[in-house]
Amino acid sequence: MSLIKISKPDRILAVDDTRDNLILVKTILESEGYEIELAMEGKTALEKVNQSPPDLILLDVMMPGIDGYEVTRCIRNDPNL
Repeated sequence: MSLIKISKPDRILAVDDTRDNLILVKTILESEGYEIELAMEGKTALEKVNQSPPDLILLDVMMPGIDGYEVTRCIRNDPNL
């Protein structure tokens, strides 16, 4: 009996406060077979990461509210992630 592993596409969370950047990233990466999720602010990104951690996060540094550095600190300080 052989086992066939069906793999899901890698999930990427793209976070940027500029909508055009997100659309560009989504278009390019989806065409390469990745599953893309988008967030326009740090708070939303953290919520999405806590709900379902992605395989990779593309994170803008300079954003209003919670910036990219703080998002990174929150993720690194969470032992569940």
